[in-house]
Amino acid sequence: MTTSQPQPPSTEQAAVPATLRAVVTGASSGIGAATVRRLRAQGWDVVAFARRADLLDALAAETGAHPVVGDVTDEADVARLVREAEARGPVHAVLNIAGFASGTDPIDASDLDRWRAMFETNVLGTVRVTKAFLPAIRRAGFGTVLVLTSTAGHDAYSGGSGYVATKHAQAAVADTLRLELNGEPVRVLEIAPGMVRTEGFSLTRFDGDQARADAVYEGVENPLTADDVADVVAFAVTRPQHVAIDTLVLRPVAQSSTTLLARGPLVTRTDRG
Repeated sequence: MTTSQPQPPSTEQAAVPATLRAVVTGASSGIGAATVRRLRAQGWDVVAFARRADLLDALAAETGAHPVVGDVTDEADVARLVREAEARGPVHAVLNIAGFASGTDPIDASDLDRWRAMFETNVLGTVRVTKAFLPAIRRAGFGTVLVLTSTAGHDAYSGGSGYVATKHAQAAVADTLRLELNGEPVRVLEIAPGMVRTEGFSLTRFDGDQARADAVYEGVENPLTADDVADVVAFAVTRPQHVAIDTLVLRPVAQSSTTLLARGPLVTRTDRG
């Protein structure tokens, strides 16, 4: 995708900043790390926030991003993140990518501790980070809030349980915030990927069971990768500031819906004319 630097709301009233700055949560691996790489390659100053210091430090050494170790569920960590980000200059984009899935229990056998942990990170973490950075974005004069949800936030599937609930909640947060910010030069973007194969998502969901994690993708031709999603995230964030991509859903070609997935080679049918 061709990308460009975002523009302030009125180029007649404000000059384009020499440096555009983004904060990326969940930045130590997967989609978060791929997004950091993509934005840094496009010249953004990136503040990368995650819990795993070793991975974060390695990413910072590779890309030149500024690492901040912390957890989106911790109020003090998020406040420190805001201070460190603004110390580098105006903040123009906040990308809420941190999140995870845990378990596949049906509702009548739900492990509420799993639900609670997912809600704390996926939903309350998104709200906490967004709330903390909105004053900074307003001080910058314009900006973007991005929420990475999932197709699970637009459709349910059996065994999705708490993860589906959290992603629906995140989508509702994005929709509500967009209404509340109407009249301000702040965009609220939602990116909702379908099946993405990353190094840790399914492994975390199945408590480290590699065989069960691998079975999720078995036979699926070309699931999305973290780079695929990061490409779309960067595209959305780098549109001219007056262009808001409210919701963008992306899936691998093998996945026609949340529940309809082709396993096996994709083959052109010749019996349909």
